[in-house]
Amino acid sequence: MSGAAPAKPAVDLADGEWHRLHPASPLLRGGLVFIAIAGFVIANLRERVVEFFLVIFAPGQLDDGFGEWSDENDWGRDPIGGIVANNLVGWALLAVLLVVVLVIVGFWLSWRMHTFRVTPEAVEVRSGILFRSHRSARLDRIQGINITRPVFARLFGAAKLEVQVAGQSGNMQLSYLGSSLTDGLRRDILRLASGARATTQSPAPAVALPSVAAGETLAEPLPGLAQPAGPAAAPGTGPATIGSRAGAIVGQRVDEFLAPELDPELAPPESVVHIPVGRIVGSTLLGGAALWMLALAGIVIVGVVSRQLWMLFTFVPAAIGIVSYFWSRITKSLRYSIAGTPDGVRVGYGLLSTANHTLPPGRIHAVEATQWVFWRPFGWWSVRINVAGQSVTSGAEAAQRTLVLPVGTAGDVQRVIALLLPEAAEGGPVAAQIGSGLTGRAGLDGDRFSITPKRGAWLHPFSWRRIGWAASDGIALLRRGSLVRRLVLVPLARMQSVALSAGPLRRGLGLAELRLHTVTGPVVPTLPIIEREAGDALFTHLAGEAVERANDDRSQHWGREAADA
Repeated sequence: MSGAAPAKPAVDLADGEWHRLHPASPLLRGGLVFIAIAGFVIANLRERVVEFFLVIFAPGQLDDGFGEWSDENDWGRDPIGGIVANNLVGWALLAVLLVVVLVIVGFWLSWRMHTFRVTPEAVEVRSGILFRSHRSARLDRIQGINITRPVFARLFGAAKLEVQVAGQSGNMQLSYLGSSLTDGLRRDILRLASGARATTQSPAPAVALPSVAAGETLAEPLPGLAQPAGPAAAPGTGPATIGSRAGAIVGQRVDEFLAPELDPELAPPESVVHIPVGRIVGSTLLGGAALWMLALAGIVIVGVVSRQLWMLFTFVPAAIGIVSYFWSRITKSLRYSIAGTPDGVRVGYGLLSTANHTLPPGRIHAVEATQWVFWRPFGWWSVRINVAGQSVTSGAEAAQRTLVLPVGTAGDVQRVIALLLPEAAEGGPVAAQIGSGLTGRAGLDGDRFSITPKRGAWLHPFSWRRIGWAASDGIALLRRGSLVRRLVLVPLARMQSVALSAGPLRRGLGLAELRLHTVTGPVVPTLPIIEREAGDALFTHLAGEAVERANDDRSQHWGREAADA
């Protein structure tokens, strides 16, 4: 097949040529399911399997336990007995062998036919055995790149790279690649997507190979280069060399398990935001799910005391589900880090199974800082974002990626927002307004937000003083909420539209509701109360400035702008 991947390992995966995935990819993608099914079947038929092999290899050591089996018995209940009683052992073994061979051949063909390449314009993937598919993701539509390292894949030195593009179901996965090559491929894709290829791309430097005398081999093979085959390599295949290579592989895997998700060389340590373990556990136990957990615990206790066992069967599974949610949230927040890198904001998390995703500049459409009422005494906040191609309806993994700060202090929120929106950097007008947006309300000294009319209390009696807006430096800030405080920041350069609406009740009170439209996501920028005249003026101002900011925005070509500077 023309354009097939080369047989030798490759170091530069963004050279425009077709490459194959990691050799263990078929096993990691589908083989584990096959192994799990086989284990489940064997576990449920373990007694019959033991008798099956004893009848074959030691017929005199076991009474014929299959003698009572008849055609009237159900094959579905005892297939092993039916096979032995009808002398179908040979055919059964042949069928099992045939299935294993077909599975192995299918895995090999799927790996052989699954190739990808990175060109200056797109990332392309070809796959399929009987039905071929060819997908392409344009580089200028890339919204982020995610790297996931499940614990089992890390044992093979593999990682999954996902190219996130705008549009529903448009993400493209490369499952799996060599873990040591994944970070380099992400860097190359982001460099090409930044628009810097015309000025910064240069031929790869030549690798200086050490001189090797006849009959010798390299003590430590260079990454990505194959050892020479032939007589010269034959002396290096002894037990000592094999043992040293196995030890080197084990050491490499241990280093990968202990290595941080964020390379210390990409960002200064003082700019990296970390979360203490105690804060992760405490915020999870004080979250909204804690109320459901307490309610279910009370119901279970009442059921035990009153001996209403049906209540246990009804609510215990729900309690187990909530405990699993707590455990998942805690483990996914361990080893959390967020920092600014040359190619965007890098967010990493996870203990055994790790993940990190990079958000290039100019891809953030909305940012929201949220504080649950039980977090208020501790000053904890969480931060979510809207990014094209990611929404809360895309699954738990996609929803996790929109949560860029699980829990942090007000200072952490300021630093994270400054990373996501450079216009909110410390010392600017937006940074000065964030403090009022987090904890302020109308009437307080130093509050920088608009004043909410008192008649708004008819619609929002507990939070009307919190509702307000501010705008400066191309950022619109909206705050609201009482039990759950919310501060939303929307860069006007990426705002889709603005809407001003008023129902009969709001019209009677001289009020209106303002909504800023962005890409689909967990953040909903809404101002529930605003005076009608002020709303008309704000509508005109935001609509006009959004057009100007969008025309002047060059953040999506950050590499080209840096090269020009």
